[in-house]
Amino acid sequence: MMNENQEPLVHSNNILGVLVGMLIGGLAGAVTMLLLAPQSGKDTRILLREKGIELRDRTTGMVEDVMAQVRSDGNRIAMGGRQKAKELLHQGQTLVVEQLEHVSEAALAGKKAIQSS
Repeated sequence: MMNENQEPLVHSNNILGVLVGMLIGGLAGAVTMLLLAPQSGKDTRILLREKGIELRDRTTGMVEDVMAQVRSDGNRIAMGGRQKAKELLHQGQTLVVEQLEHVSEAALAGKKAIQSS
């Protein structure tokens, strides 16, 4: 049961690490491009702005994908929990019925014992 609860957390941490790595890599690439750019400052700023927008859009898409995956994992875990709760409720009800039958049998046996005395 611990594996079910821990698996989405590890998966989310891995995806978060990838996103952070991509963001850092994108920033490092932008800085490198600035330092090595053979073009004018104006052209470099335009290119930086375009690349920044592109990086933002890709990151936004990835974050949305991760959030959808986390929601899906959460829903799957919740459904599993509901199913387990239903199973436990059914087992509890069965146990109560069995115990009531035992009590009824014991009460009848006690009643018979009193009547035969």
